[in-house]
Amino acid sequence: MSSLWFLLFLPLIFHWNEVSSSYAGSASSIINPSKVKQVSWKPRAFVYEGFLTGLECDHLISLAKSELKRSAVADNLPGDSKLSEVRTSSGMFISKKKDPIVAGIEDKISAWTFLPKENGEDMQVLRYEHGQKYDPHYDYFTDKVNIVRGGHRMATVLLYLTNVTRGGETVFPVAEEPPRRRGLETNSDLSECAKKGIAVKPRRGDALLFFSLHTTAIPDTDSLHAGCPVIEGEKWSATKWIHVDSFDKTVGAGGDCSDQHESCQRWASLGECTNNPEYMVGSSDLPGSCRRSCKAC
Repeated sequence: MSSLWFLLFLPLIFHWNEVSSSYAGSASSIINPSKVKQVSWKPRAFVYEGFLTGLECDHLISLAKSELKRSAVADNLPGDSKLSEVRTSSGMFISKKKDPIVAGIEDKISAWTFLPKENGEDMQVLRYEHGQKYDPHYDYFTDKVNIVRGGHRMATVLLYLTNVTRGGETVFPVAEEPPRRRGLETNSDLSECAKKGIAVKPRRGDALLFFSLHTTAIPDTDSLHAGCPVIEGEKWSATKWIHVDSFDKTVGAGGDCSDQHESCQRWASLGECTNNPEYMVGSSDLPGSCRRSCKAC
C-alpha cells in the first residue's frame, strides 16, 4: 500500500519540487500532510508545523516594518473599518504578487487549503508589542457591505513569523477539543488568557488554519477566537483571509450582469434560480453569482 501511495503522489511531489525551486530559500515548499495536527473539530482548526522557512518569515517582516499602521476592525453596521481597543496591534497589507517569495507563500497556502488564490485577500502582516492583543471576534461578517466582494470569509490562515516568550497565543474560547488530544498536553506554559479555551502557541514558521463557516456555508459560532496579550517578547504574524468566492473581481452598483461560474447555465436549467435564489440571483444589496442565466438583469 505504501508503494502504491508513493506512485500515486509522485507527480505531485515533482510539481512541488518545481515550485520550490522558483525562488531562493524555498527548499521546504513541498506540502507535507504529516506535519499537520488537528487542533479542534468544532471549529475545524489545524496547525502545520514548519509551514514557512526562516527566510520567508524574515522577508515578510522586512516588507512590513516600514509601513506599519494601527490595525482597524470592521464596523458591523456600515461595514467600514475603524480603530478600536478590541484590536491594538499594528499592521499592513502585502499584495499577492509583491515578489517571488510572497507569490510562493501564496502558492503554498492555496495548495494546503485547496482554495483558489483569487479567493484570498492580500496578506496582512501584524506586530503585537507588550500588552497588545485582539479580543474575541469572528472572521466572518455580519454586515452586507463586506460580503458583496467575495462573500463571507470562509477560512483563515494565520502564519506565525516569530516565537513569543510569553503570551500571544491564539485561543478559541468555545472550541471543542478532539478526544484524542485530551490530557496529552500540559498548559503550564500558557498564559491565563490561553487557558480559557483551546490555544495555539505562536512558533516561528508554523501556520494555523481554521474555518469560519460550516460545510453548509453557515457561519460557525464556534470559530470565535482571540489573540492573547503579549506578556514577554514581541509577536509578528501574517493573516490570510479566504472568501467563498473570488476576492479579485469587482462588483459595481446593482451587481454585474454576468455569470460568475461556468456551471450557471446548467444550474439554471435544473431550476436552481428558484430553488437557491440567494446564491443564484441574490438581491440589490448582495448580487448573486448567476444573474445572467437566471435572467435577473
